[in-house]
Amino acid sequence: MRHAQGPLLTIDLTERTATTEPIDDRLAEFVGGRGLNTRLAYDRIPADVDPLGPENRLFLSTGPMQYSTTSYTGRMAATTVSPLTNGLCSSNAGGFLSRNFVGAGYGAVEIVGESDELLAVHVREADADGTPTVEFEAVPDLADAEVPAVSDRFADTHGLEAEHVACIGPAGENEVRFASVMTSDTRAFGRGGLGAVFGAKDLKAITFEGDGVAQSATGSRTASGDADADIDIEWPDDAGDVHREAATSDSIMKRQGTASVTELANEVDALPSYYFSETSFEGAAGISGDRVEEKKYKKGTCSQCAFACKLPTRDEVRGIETEGPEFETVMAFGSNAGVDDVVDVMRSNELCDELGMDTISCGDVVSMYLESEGEFGNAELVHSLVERIAHREGVGDVLAEGVHRAHEAFDVDDWTVKGMPFPGHDGRTLNGQGLGFATSNRGADHMYGEFYPYEYPLVGKDEALDPTGLAGKPPKLVAKENRNAVLDSAVICKFSRGVVTDDRLAALLDGDYEDLLELGGRIVQLERAFNNARGFDRGDDELPYDIDGFDEALSTYYEIRGWNDDGTVPGYDDGAVAGVADD
Repeated sequence: MRHAQGPLLTIDLTERTATTEPIDDRLAEFVGGRGLNTRLAYDRIPADVDPLGPENRLFLSTGPMQYSTTSYTGRMAATTVSPLTNGLCSSNAGGFLSRNFVGAGYGAVEIVGESDELLAVHVREADADGTPTVEFEAVPDLADAEVPAVSDRFADTHGLEAEHVACIGPAGENEVRFASVMTSDTRAFGRGGLGAVFGAKDLKAITFEGDGVAQSATGSRTASGDADADIDIEWPDDAGDVHREAATSDSIMKRQGTASVTELANEVDALPSYYFSETSFEGAAGISGDRVEEKKYKKGTCSQCAFACKLPTRDEVRGIETEGPEFETVMAFGSNAGVDDVVDVMRSNELCDELGMDTISCGDVVSMYLESEGEFGNAELVHSLVERIAHREGVGDVLAEGVHRAHEAFDVDDWTVKGMPFPGHDGRTLNGQGLGFATSNRGADHMYGEFYPYEYPLVGKDEALDPTGLAGKPPKLVAKENRNAVLDSAVICKFSRGVVTDDRLAALLDGDYEDLLELGGRIVQLERAFNNARGFDRGDDELPYDIDGFDEALSTYYEIRGWNDDGTVPGYDDGAVAGVADD
């Protein structure tokens, strides 16, 4: 099976040291990306760790697809214990960082300890003898700097553009529990608060640079995995087919991104509105994909991707220029906040990118506050709250803790799963997606099981499912979660749906498809076992609303996975987890 290459680079911020060790066995077993990160986290992070303490570790990696030049592969993965959910959280971000990471020659990077001053870490290709080339730079001048200013600083002082940089804004420094790590200025390792982990470690930025990846004459990529070995991967014809279909696709996402689903979600009552009190929004036309497309002024993409679904948008009247909003941001800062002007949503998106925050979690906690104050639709207040949250000023200090920790202070309901606020694709209407929100080890995350396309539907009639009820859905959800874990390990964008077919995925990874699904199952089980050791069980797989047949479907889900009916993995408490025991 194809997998990422190179050693593990451990960066100790306390000691300011950089060391390497081989991880060939882990790479061969878990491919790269989320799978590799999960295994390393399971092996190396104490189960009782404080997410914001020095013993927490954060892992960055790519997968084998980042050695290719095909579409849907401009992404990389990050994993840590989340300060938002208190469980293991993997996130991945698009943009252009992944190829620069591969160029530095490492299979994964582990960040440990904490600095006694604000630092940037610069990772370059290893010396000829394999010695890591890592620079620790004190950056007191970047304290409270917004994300674009960080990029500008390293462009000026190191000749490194934004595509080389992963950094935090003020929100990360202030340990906002849903702060993001940002790259390419507008792409986020979002949802779980990875930026707060950077902030707790006093790590403002990490950069990657290297010449370890070069295009070969055969269309493969050659990469330096270490000082003594080169990687020369020949890709099957499927890689070229994927790239060609991405280039020629007439998908509406090329014009409107995921915002294209806004009006459909509204029509079928799956668009959360007014802090989840309703499932449709009378102002949806003002924040729809059409409105987003009207503000789009050029194409945008990720590294090597011909699909080009990104959304550089601009409003010249108000001087706003951002990338997006995508559907989840439209929901969180639009319908859920009672805001019906796409330019106002664009401004919220712009602020979150500059300050370094997840738009879903931030929009939801702002909407929660609007509910408590009777201020739905007040866009000026929304923008003020975003800034106050990032700087933990006034009420922003409480809101920076997130919906789960803050809801009681405002006497409103807790719309989270495992502490993670909900995205769109409302599970009260799309019941299989609702089950997926509950079972996700990451919390209420739509991309973990990604069940909603079957229930709108966004797929062909032969794959479409009745959105009502849960009968027959647990096996499909298990398969989807497993497949997505493989995509996150490869690393392949989820928007490759319909192009990277099962057969093509198997060919690209040089493996049997059923074996890949088994690998995905092991990754999901490792995440669950780690979370079990931190106290998670069936009681955490709950929803704030009822779905007919939910308890039975949840038990069926556990049975399919071979887990106990209390939501725990057999053997998690003594480390003898089936299929993932130490070797």
